Amino acid sequence: MTTKTQKNIPSAVSPTQSPFSQFCSRLRKDFKAVSSLIIIVLSVLIALLGYLIAPDSTPNANDGNVQIKLLPPGSSVRLIKRHRHVEIEEQNWFKRMLFGQESPYAIIPVDTFYIDGWYVYYKPYHKANGSARGFEKMHLLSATHALFVGDSPKLEQFLSSSAHAGCQKSSEGNFVVCGEKAYYLDPHEEIKQISLQEVIRQFREKQVEERFFLLGTDRQGRDVLSRLIIGFRISLFVGAFAVLIALLVGVSLGSIAGFVGGSLDRVIVWFTTVVWSIPSIMLVIAISLALQSKSLWVTFLAVGLTNWVEVARVVRGQIIALKKAPYIEAARATGVPRRHILLRHMLPNVLGVIMVQASANFAYAILTEAGLSFLGLGVQPPTPSWGMMVNEGYEVIGLSASSTGSHLLWAPSICIFITVLAFNLLGNAMRDAIDPKSNTQHQW
Repeated sequence: MTTKTQKNIPSAVSPTQSPFSQFCSRLRKDFKAVSSLIIIVLSVLIALLGYLIAPDSTPNANDGNVQIKLLPPGSSVRLIKRHRHVEIEEQNWFKRMLFGQESPYAIIPVDTFYIDGWYVYYKPYHKANGSARGFEKMHLLSATHALFVGDSPKLEQFLSSSAHAGCQKSSEGNFVVCGEKAYYLDPHEEIKQISLQEVIRQFREKQVEERFFLLGTDRQGRDVLSRLIIGFRISLFVGAFAVLIALLVGVSLGSIAGFVGGSLDRVIVWFTTVVWSIPSIMLVIAISLALQSKSLWVTFLAVGLTNWVEVARVVRGQIIALKKAPYIEAARATGVPRRHILLRHMLPNVLGVIMVQASANFAYAILTEAGLSFLGLGVQPPTPSWGMMVNEGYEVIGLSASSTGSHLLWAPSICIFITVLAFNLLGNAMRDAIDPKSNTQHQW
């Protein structure tokens, strides 16, 4: 008899394990759960690192040029970086990870270029089916150095000196060329000297770049991969904050309704039924219009306030079932305060169901945010969003008979699909791991 009894005990768990240990043990043995968890952890790392790993580390990955718009994946373009003549504060790695680093340069795509004296002559980039343009020129000093912007008497005083009688002030900026040397005003209005050889060396080393676009560019010539990475952060942040709001509202209302019962329960159930009957997308639009804003925090709030109903209904049902449990009856009989019973004895036993619901709500929040951005009601440009990128790809394909720009549609769509699938599979795996009979009832 002892042998037969031991054979009937599932081998996945030990009788001495705690419920949490049993939960973790079942979860580790589920291939879908482990795979989904790996994807989610990688997603969180990508979202946190953000600008540190994005090819374009400027805020919102917004460094682009319309001359290279809609490049297909795998394209490579030569760029000349021209100074914007503004001083940019260098961020430390932590601020750069969170907010990006503003670039002091504007990019100019070129096919070819050559240097003659103080000028660089370049032929602007054109696609295979585009019309070629002639050479244009740009002063080397204007491209390589930050110059003082505005009128200044210092250069006039400098030229009035007899030692610089042969020098001539340039019309392209606050600098003076004297043969093989140049004098310029830096942003602090101080006169600096530099040689032609030094300017040419700096131009070739720092101002010329061969940029590779793994996933192509969008309609503004911005790197799609970089915007996908930053859009990843937006989607995960919206999902996280929306789930927190949904849990806060849903768990509070559901636990109160189930524990108190009576008229309060009927009122809360009626309210949740009314909210549930309203299409969620319409409710989000109504909240956005009521708050008269389309900022990111409104998206958090709107998505969160549409996800709490299911949480409240599930928690209410679990609390009602637990009210009849023997240990709850014993706690009441011994005079344990009602609040203590709810917070210390009932809600911890509902935690597993809440975790499963949170995972499903996370996936739903990502889909809702993408839908709002697709409709133009989510985050606003230039902030990248997967839904906004899908909309851009949809418009490009609709206006073009060719497949140009199709990467704008499939790249964010695949990201949405993989992320939502990972959260849904993890939620299903957690549901099976919480149920002690899942090993025998959910095999497939």
